[in-house]
Amino acid sequence: MHSPAPTDQELDVRPLRKPDKHPTIFATYQALPVDGSFVLVNDHDPKHLREEFEADHAGSYRWEYLNTEVRDWRIRITKLATTPLPRILVDTDRFTAEADVTGAAWKLQVRERDLDSDIVALTPGGTIEAHTGPNLDVLIHVLAGSGRLTTELGGIDLEPGALLWLPRRARRQFTAGPDGLRYLAVRQRRQALVLDPGQSGTDRPALTSRGSAARTEPHR
Repeated sequence: MHSPAPTDQELDVRPLRKPDKHPTIFATYQALPVDGSFVLVNDHDPKHLREEFEADHAGSYRWEYLNTEVRDWRIRITKLATTPLPRILVDTDRFTAEADVTGAAWKLQVRERDLDSDIVALTPGGTIEAHTGPNLDVLIHVLAGSGRLTTELGGIDLEPGALLWLPRRARRQFTAGPDGLRYLAVRQRRQALVLDPGQSGTDRPALTSRGSAARTEPHR
């Protein structure tokens, strides 16, 4: 086993309440200079914490086990870059319209972010029922399949490659074509979403597909 370097600060989270542990660890990490480190002391192997570091800081940190004794796990965590590194999150080419998926097929999982993003999948003939959108502009890129966006005054045909802007609070309904529909949506991150009941008689748009019951889709 390695021993902590003399300059390493030690963060013992064993006395902390469970809800306070991860926020304290990440706050300590954020305060580090580049090449700075601290030794995390925990009562078990923090595998979930490691997953969160991979989601937020992949390639920009170092994780070294120093001790793995019962109730005395010690990990040196080193900050290698000033910010999280740019990286590829997903290959959108694998989201083909033939896949039998309805709803969010992928979501942006990075915790520290200013954006929300997901890939929405509709099976052939599936719909996101008419609703008033959130108080946020949404940018949509059609990836595969086809469909139609019904607006307040008409409709827009959707084909792969189309880049679509949905102004905030605009009325919209999505209907997938015979090959289904896949699109990537990007918007400003929000902590909570409240949709206007509008004229549809519901405060949340319903996402449906042929042969399945309606499901709530709160993100469009």
